[in-house]
Amino acid sequence: MKRILITGGAGFIGSHLCERLINEGHDVICLDNYFTGSKDNIRHLLDNHNFELVRHDITSPYFAEVDEVYNLACPASPPYYQYNPIKTMKTSIYGAMNTLGLAKRIRAKILQASTSEVYGDPEVHPQPESYWGHVNPIGIRSCYDEGKRAAETLFMDYYRQNGVRIKIIRIFNTYGPRMNPNDGRVVSNFIMQALRNEDITIYGTGLQTRSFQYIDDLIEGMTRMMATGDDFIGPVNIGNPGEFTMLELAQKVIDLTNSRSSIVHMPLPGDDPQQRKPDISLAMEKLNGWQPQIQLEEGLKKTITYFENHL
Repeated sequence: MKRILITGGAGFIGSHLCERLINEGHDVICLDNYFTGSKDNIRHLLDNHNFELVRHDITSPYFAEVDEVYNLACPASPPYYQYNPIKTMKTSIYGAMNTLGLAKRIRAKILQASTSEVYGDPEVHPQPESYWGHVNPIGIRSCYDEGKRAAETLFMDYYRQNGVRIKIIRIFNTYGPRMNPNDGRVVSNFIMQALRNEDITIYGTGLQTRSFQYIDDLIEGMTRMMATGDDFIGPVNIGNPGEFTMLELAQKVIDLTNSRSSIVHMPLPGDDPQQRKPDISLAMEKLNGWQPQIQLEEGLKKTITYFENHL
């Protein structure tokens, strides 16, 4: 049994990670301020003796004796991180500093949940970890993109200067049960609009592409990364290299929900990437052959069932 701290543990990804680690027999502390997380996501774990829930904002220091830290705390959907962009930057930067300081003091291994947004609107396709990105530092998405980039910098400097045992993963678009239906992400937007037979909103031409990863594949990649030896710190891409246009995704959701929705086009938001696809060759090499197992149609069916029950 390990003692494991998960910041942002009541969020979409964090709740699945809590569940996975509890099922493996570990002792889990779930830290969340509920800005985007929800107690409903981890309510089924509250009676488990190996689970502890703490309401806390990671921009303030937190102290605990643990073996591992997963730093997931940060709003990840554009409407939420743009709602208070300064707080978003604080969460990424102060959160990294506080969790790294904790890991340094107690000699814990710590994993940073970074993002494919560090690549910005990429000029290299697909994106390998060696690519430095093409990011606007003063745009409306910069609070998230640059906050995560700064967090990676802090992790590397704590590693080089203080010998902290770090891991960095870059998460590509992830979907699945427990997504917030109103979080503004494309998969949840399309599914909710389709289930209500409302117009499905596509921004721009709809020819921009994304790669969609089911939550179970991400959790498997995260835990494998944490289990690697100290000689491999990342960063490493965790995503599904299957690439789809927004129009393809919308039509697939309409078909799977038997919806009467029509597709309508709206102006493209600022700094919206035109394409996004991970190069996962490093993950396959370093994480015991890890690669996504659940393809888009199967994952969408599971997610649609969740949202149908939610409605």
